Amino acid sequence: MKTGRFTPLQHSIIAAVLAIAAPWGVQAQQAPVAAPQPLSAAQGALLNVVRDSTARFKDVSIAEAEGYALQFGCVSGPDSGAMGLHFVNLPLVASTSSGASPLDARRPQIVIYEPTPSGRLQLIGADYLVLADAWNQAHGGSPPELMGQLFHYFETPNRFGLPAFYTLHVWAWKDNPNGAFVNWHPHVSCTAFAGQVP
Repeated sequence: MKTGRFTPLQHSIIAAVLAIAAPWGVQAQQAPVAAPQPLSAAQGALLNVVRDSTARFKDVSIAEAEGYALQFGCVSGPDSGAMGLHFVNLPLVASTSSGASPLDARRPQIVIYEPTPSGRLQLIGADYLVLADAWNQAHGGSPPELMGQLFHYFETPNRFGLPAFYTLHVWAWKDNPNGAFVNWHPHVSCTAFAGQVP
């Protein structure tokens, strides 16, 4: 088998081709696999309920006054975008998980914000979260759903340090090209998060 070495000119050509191709490859990995499907009537209704019931939380101080507090920092992924800042109402998580309170689209366990370069927090969605063991015990092992949308299951251990849980993200305030109910949002960024809420 004959092997050879590349000349400096060949190295330069290869480097130039890779430099030109690299941005296209990165962009292709982050783009949605397919165009999002139009929302069904039930999905549109859920988005409307979430918007109506969370509009007051555009002012994060109102969310804090109603028992929501930042947990987990700003959640981002290496190649999936981010989830943003999760303000969690822990008593609501506990009461809904155990069945003491029903799942209610008007009462999300979490409201989600994106930090902006100006330091302001922008409301981008809501998240419904129940702890799996408590939920399964109270509901005979049936996974939760909200207005026809099934929750996603997260095993333990997980990056949040939580026991296994079910979650449903609703991107009610920032359109997600991958769908309104997926976990990650490719156009959400944690870049402006300085480690604390202003």
